[in-house]
Amino acid sequence: MTAAGEGVTGPARRMAASLLALGRIRLELLALEVEEEKERLVSLVFWSVLSALLAGFGGLLLVLWITVALWDTHRLAALGVSAVVFLGAAAGGVWHVKRSSASGPSLFRASIGELRRDAAALDDPPAP
Repeated sequence: MTAAGEGVTGPARRMAASLLALGRIRLELLALEVEEEKERLVSLVFWSVLSALLAGFGGLLLVLWITVALWDTHRLAALGVSAVVFLGAAAGGVWHVKRSSASGPSLFRASIGELRRDAAALDDPPAP
């Protein structure tokens, strides 16, 4: 029998307290991972938008400059080549954003790993 006055409820309470503590720790880890993923996504969106705006302004000024410089002779060719360059740069930017978003860390990777270790520890029989 267990310690005096403890009966069956003592070990059950300790086990329930351990399970609650384990669940709380896992939820804290999950919340931390969600926060990190949110920060990564906000940063990705911010830098993507900022880069697109700056590239757009710079490109527009460059096209304007080239067009004015070639106004008397090849203004349509200058505008056409500039349009092709911009469309190519836009396609490259879309490719980069897709690649960056696909290569990010998987969501809840650490939590899933911890849960797998917990399950493996529970599956292993105790050593005699």
